[in-house]
Amino acid sequence: MSTVSPDKRRKMESALNQLKKHTVVVADTGDFNAIDEYKPQDATTNPSLILAAAKMPAYQHLVDQAIKYGISKGGTDEEQVANTMDKLFVSFGLEILKKVPGRVSTEVDARLSFDKDEMVAKALKLISLYEEAGIGKERVLIKLSSTWEGIQAGSWEEKHGVHCNMTLLFSFAQAVACAEAKVTLISPFVGRILDWYKENTDQKSYEPHEDPGVVSVTKIFNYYKKFGYSTVVMGASFRNTGEVKALAGCDLLTISPGLLAELSQDHSTVSQMLSVDKAKSCDLEKIHLDEKDFRWQHNEDRMAVEKLSDGIRKFAADAIKLETVIQVLLHIYTAISTSNWRP
Repeated sequence: MSTVSPDKRRKMESALNQLKKHTVVVADTGDFNAIDEYKPQDATTNPSLILAAAKMPAYQHLVDQAIKYGISKGGTDEEQVANTMDKLFVSFGLEILKKVPGRVSTEVDARLSFDKDEMVAKALKLISLYEEAGIGKERVLIKLSSTWEGIQAGSWEEKHGVHCNMTLLFSFAQAVACAEAKVTLISPFVGRILDWYKENTDQKSYEPHEDPGVVSVTKIFNYYKKFGYSTVVMGASFRNTGEVKALAGCDLLTISPGLLAELSQDHSTVSQMLSVDKAKSCDLEKIHLDEKDFRWQHNEDRMAVEKLSDGIRKFAADAIKLETVIQVLLHIYTAISTSNWRP
């Protein structure tokens, strides 16, 4: 009976399967077909991904269901659009949860990023829609922008049993504040950090281990593990598979379908780069940030300030585009329902 050596077996395995031994792999998509193909543990969505998916014919039935729900709730045009948007986001989440064993992340409107109370209210509305559909809040992560107000909203929600995924995270100050708020998970944006450095410095290429996004996430991971924080780290927004492999060992990594495809065809060796043992021996010092310290330290990081603002604007712009599509469809559905027209 022939045996295969461990080295040869590793060479036969895809980089994706090797990565899954060190890290929980999450699909960063609203496309159910991609989730079926790569079998991630969890999935994340955002307004940009939902906007793209909502334009696909395969998902038109979810849009139709959300429109009918919005109309049935009544109210002003603005209220109908808001109810339709909430239902659409949750409908995509429900479909995703049929395909992943873990959790789905559903995002609160980025336009609420500086209003703690409104973020909390929206989060509770989304959770109630999931619960009406029979999904417990333990399978949902509410995504909030990592502003000071967003982090405080996350702290409140966690105390009341709602688990949060803090997104648009670029600075160490944001990461420290999230850990002190005891949120469930953070999503530092690896690729967008790299983008900024390529656009604003003379260096245009980086080896994976020196990639500024990889360096940032490694520091955050080490800090969390050294000081025993319960918040877990999910690297996000990757530009290449080198960044992904350089963070093998991170708690979770959320990866686009395109990069998942590359990793599934890649048979190079993936080694664990991050670990609790390595973190325990790092030379980081524990710090505490109140609001004024947070705002100052975050403000001192030009990259983080610019990318957080830019990220909020972009997610808000895509939410507005989606609202515009919904407004048109609502008017069409309403016109049809109040006439005698039959298809």
